Amino acid sequence: MRYFIVDDDTAFRVMLAEIIEEDGLNEVVGEAQDGSEIDAELLAMNRIDILILDLLMPKRDGIETARSLQNTFKGKTVMISQSDSKEMIGEAYTYGIEYYIIKPLNRKEVKSVLKKVSERVLLDQSIQNIKKSLHIFDDNSLNPLENPYQAKSINDSARLLLSELGIGGESGGQDLLLILEYLYDYEKIAGNEYRYPALKEMFSGIGKQKLGSQANSATLQKEIKASEQRVRRAIFQALVHIASLGLADYSNPKFEEYASKYFDFEQVRKKMNELDHEKDIGHSHANTKKFIQVLYWEAKKLNAKSIS
Repeated sequence: MRYFIVDDDTAFRVMLAEIIEEDGLNEVVGEAQDGSEIDAELLAMNRIDILILDLLMPKRDGIETARSLQNTFKGKTVMISQSDSKEMIGEAYTYGIEYYIIKPLNRKEVKSVLKKVSERVLLDQSIQNIKKSLHIFDDNSLNPLENPYQAKSINDSARLLLSELGIGGESGGQDLLLILEYLYDYEKIAGNEYRYPALKEMFSGIGKQKLGSQANSATLQKEIKASEQRVRRAIFQALVHIASLGLADYSNPKFEEYASKYFDFEQVRKKMNELDHEKDIGHSHANTKKFIQVLYWEAKKLNAKSIS
């Protein structure tokens, strides 16, 4: 990943660059002291994947800079701020900023946020590469059911959706991808006789795929239980993520799109109330079967759009 840091504090830029580059996998290729010093052409010339913007700068602040780049910068933008103001976050959302790091720097928080942003960049690049690859085929040259890219890209579509839901890096996300593969194969085989399988059937199916036919019953049951727990944790984290977006800005487009589609909205409201009062009341929960069913059909829909 190629980073560009914009902050008027030189010592802060040095500290942040050290965190970004310490694993040797990322590179800070540019820095600036103020938002007025950068534009889309400069970022494109340096092939920037992730732009890090300070909120408060003397000439042009982070919000104004993000606004100026909204329709021209193709990478992802992270906001750095000493404030966690809901009004500020809501305004930043309107200009494409989805990720925040709160000052003073916490190394673990920085690495966690940047990991999520990097995953999103890679997912977006993967989707674009798939779309380009599909264009080499004539629409009539392959039956859609025989097109190898379609079966392959349904999980790429699902990865994008999981990232949108804030769980692209969760271990349960991998289990969800396996479930989608299982449902996709199941539907192809069943044809007109297709029915949505029970949760137990799905987890048993992916458990057998993971362990192979030689696994004994006790080992299989242990894997099924572990997989169920990972998936439930991931879905609950998605609920927390969506509720957080709604709490910061009720009109956030992701909140409007996903809150009632993937979850029972009453549960989203309960989780928002818990977050607002900074305590886990323990009343909110997510409907696992509904979430998986919606994820599957949304991934199929997104996949169909990518090959049309």
